[in-house]
Amino acid sequence: MQFDHLKRRDFIALIGGAVTAQPLAASAQRHARIPKVGVLWHAANADEEGPLFIGLVEGFRKLGYAEGRNITLEHRFPNEIPERFKSMAAELVSLNGDSLVCAGVQAAVALRDATKTIPIIFMFMPDPVGSKLVESLAKPSGNATGVTNFGPELIGKRLQLLNEIIPRLSRVALLVNPHSQISRRYIEFTETAAAARGLVSQTFEVRSLDDLELAFGSMAMSGMQALTINPDGLIYQGKAAIAKMAIARGMALAAYSRETFDAGAMMSYGPDNIAACYRAAVLVDKILREGSRPSDLPVEQPTKFQYFINLKVTKALGLDVPLHLQQLADEVVE
Repeated sequence: MQFDHLKRRDFIALIGGAVTAQPLAASAQRHARIPKVGVLWHAANADEEGPLFIGLVEGFRKLGYAEGRNITLEHRFPNEIPERFKSMAAELVSLNGDSLVCAGVQAAVALRDATKTIPIIFMFMPDPVGSKLVESLAKPSGNATGVTNFGPELIGKRLQLLNEIIPRLSRVALLVNPHSQISRRYIEFTETAAAARGLVSQTFEVRSLDDLELAFGSMAMSGMQALTINPDGLIYQGKAAIAKMAIARGMALAAYSRETFDAGAMMSYGPDNIAACYRAAVLVDKILREGSRPSDLPVEQPTKFQYFINLKVTKALGLDVPLHLQQLADEVVE
């Protein structure tokens, strides 16, 4: 399913609560108080979260929720600071709300450690089983469920598409945030997928955005021809800087989402993250209106994947994109 991006004036109206909404079902109206939902993001503010923040708020609006009228959304922004994830998770839990929503691994783990009773709905969660948020995707069992956005096959697909654009590709960099628990899996999957294609994968770490210059210097010295990134809050936060540095050093950047592609990547292949925001709102709605328990709501996996190519970037890198890849893409930027 495709979702249109909202204009800035619509975004302002949404977060201000100036939206029109249909009344909630009678069962919800019987509650004496307005439902409260805490949201733990990963960036510094709503603007940095960008279309993801808009997508979640719009998802609630489409379901008939209006901020201040029949729902209260308590947003917190840790700015990728590990200690703030923990303190803000504790703060949201102390509000004793009806549900919690989290974006990404660090936010999900922080909420997991902060409460075993309040329902948690996660978004952009690559490995909910490995992160011990759920026992299985089909039967979560605990107080958390949500939407996952990752599978090992996505890494292999990105490398395949990169290799088709760069036939002589041999060395590919992987940029990871070592603070993220999932990074170990990204490294394993990337090395396996790269070896299967006869490529060499080398990992470079950034613990903060201040590390990017050093990491890219090391990539250049190591002769990296291309760069891959995977879903992570820090990487998302630095998406524009990463894209700019990749072009400056002649490396083809393969991103993982519409949002990271729009920041200036050469190409992107991955699930629709805005759709995931909408689905997270739907899962919260099931808890608020129907009294569903997270343990009874299977973790949802993406069903639609998007492929984008930026011909301006490929031209700057001196690359030609085969016609069949342009025809395969959901969008080609010329």
